[in-house]
Amino acid sequence: MKTLLAFLKDEEGQTSTEYILLVAVAAMLVMKFREKASQGIEQLTDGVFGNTSNLLQDLQGGN
Repeated sequence: MKTLLAFLKDEEGQTSTEYILLVAVAAMLVMKFREKASQGIEQLTDGVFGNTSNLLQDLQGGN
């Protein structure tokens, strides 16, 4: 009886299960929003490189 109560009170196995659930939820979120995130990153990098290119052209034209 004491062994059964000790087993039921043991929370060590629960933590690994919780981590597995968190990883599974995070993976599902990544897969769901992957396309939107990649489009956003593409737009961001295009904007940064476009602005940088324009600034460099302005600097070269000023000389």
